[in-house]
Amino acid sequence: MTEEKKGKVYLVGAGPGDPDLITVKGERLLKDCDAVVYDNLIPAELLIYLRPETEKYYVGKKAGRHTLPQEEINALLARLAGEGKQVVRLKGGDPYVFGRGGEEAGYLREHGIKFEIVPGVTSGVAGPAYAGIPVTERNKASFVMFLTGHKADEKELSSISWDWAGKAENGTLVVYMGVKEIEKIAARLMAAGMSPDLPVAVVERGTFPTQRKVVSTLGKITAEVEKQDIHPPSLFVFGEVVKLQENLSWFEDRPLYGLRVTITRPAEQARYFYRRLRELGAEPLPYPTIATEEIIDDEKWRRFKKIDSDNAWLIFTSENGVRYFLRQHARFIGDVRRLSNFKIATVGSATARELEHYGLKADFVPTEATVNALCDEMQAEVNLDGAFVVRVQGTLSNDVLEKTFTGRGIEVLPLTVYQTVYTEWLEELKEKLIAYPPDVVVFTSGSTVKGLCQILSGDIECRKLMGQVQVVSIGPSTSKVIRSYNMEIALEAKEHTVDGIVDAMLEHYQENPFVRQK
Repeated sequence: MTEEKKGKVYLVGAGPGDPDLITVKGERLLKDCDAVVYDNLIPAELLIYLRPETEKYYVGKKAGRHTLPQEEINALLARLAGEGKQVVRLKGGDPYVFGRGGEEAGYLREHGIKFEIVPGVTSGVAGPAYAGIPVTERNKASFVMFLTGHKADEKELSSISWDWAGKAENGTLVVYMGVKEIEKIAARLMAAGMSPDLPVAVVERGTFPTQRKVVSTLGKITAEVEKQDIHPPSLFVFGEVVKLQENLSWFEDRPLYGLRVTITRPAEQARYFYRRLRELGAEPLPYPTIATEEIIDDEKWRRFKKIDSDNAWLIFTSENGVRYFLRQHARFIGDVRRLSNFKIATVGSATARELEHYGLKADFVPTEATVNALCDEMQAEVNLDGAFVVRVQGTLSNDVLEKTFTGRGIEVLPLTVYQTVYTEWLEELKEKLIAYPPDVVVFTSGSTVKGLCQILSGDIECRKLMGQVQVVSIGPSTSKVIRSYNMEIALEAKEHTVDGIVDAMLEHYQENPFVRQK
């Protein structure tokens, strides 16, 4: 008799917004869990790498509007764990710092559900740090208090003793969720004796590349919040440490700071792209429009085994082709040294670099990353007499190469190792993207363009998303598809790689500095 699987809930702090701030343990639990119950401010990048079979439940809250009441969230966690599932309750910041984690853990204990707490980086520390403000400093603040400015529906003001807090000296007050109550909070603090000249900073969307920082004083902060149109999620820092941001600011000093970039490339291929953009200050928005799935063609592999030619070529036209081919070669053929009889060509430098990850080097790479260029340049520069060509491909590949080479009497074996499928976006993520459109949309293949148009339902959504954005293309083949959908191209990479895209963006925004419009 097998033992019944027992469920468990992990209350995991995801950090305040920057996906790199999740803990190693939190990331590991996300990879292995059966279900994720997540909040509004969870970075999309943490969700797109979930296993396809992982159940996803959005329970976000924003500005008082709750997708699910807290009681129903508690019951959902207990139900999922009761079904024997390993559940990650993914919460912004830290579960126990104004995150209602204690309520959820208490409910689980009452109902006999096992749980663990995985602490996260709280926004009250990270937001100020990204704004250049240390919450403690030996000469300016020997303590820090975390306070909530949010008031319950039945109260006029939060239950904080603002009179007591206002008398605290030589420290820092960090107030969460206080945008709507800042006028009352500031008045109470000044009434308690806090100086109107005390430095105050408000940090909006802390640790996101779209973070904003406004510095003022206690007496003027209310008017400044209104003037600058500050919105949640924001927090306030009260204290002399605010002055340190004049010398310690670092987050804004990057060339693509604040630029929001939607990346349509498959998630697993885009990790490097996300990282590069974040390092340069941009906010990568991971919205893959396509994904790949393995296809196995037994008959073609049987033919592959029988190839006996002194002039055999393997031609790869995508990075995906490299990965899937080598995986299947290990399964059907075994020893990679059996490829020693083949010369290898790739359609571009990115595909050649993917080969190098497996210890293989391309013998031929055309000057331009297109199939047409590959065909033309190979015919001009390579001895193809009596050649046998294996063209590794996906289901969306065109037949230009096959027609060109067979027309010259060259035998071509098209070996399909993967198919491209259009993805579906979580509805709440789609709504968020359309409600707050990006500044840039990057396309890395024609299929990513087609995938986006497939996902967006009709002209209205297309206009809302694409109306004001700049479109960036990886190269000529992709640009051709973009134009077929009546989209204007702002930039096309000179080198048809991710690094080429980044270089084009850096050059463009150096000449045309990006200024976020609030």
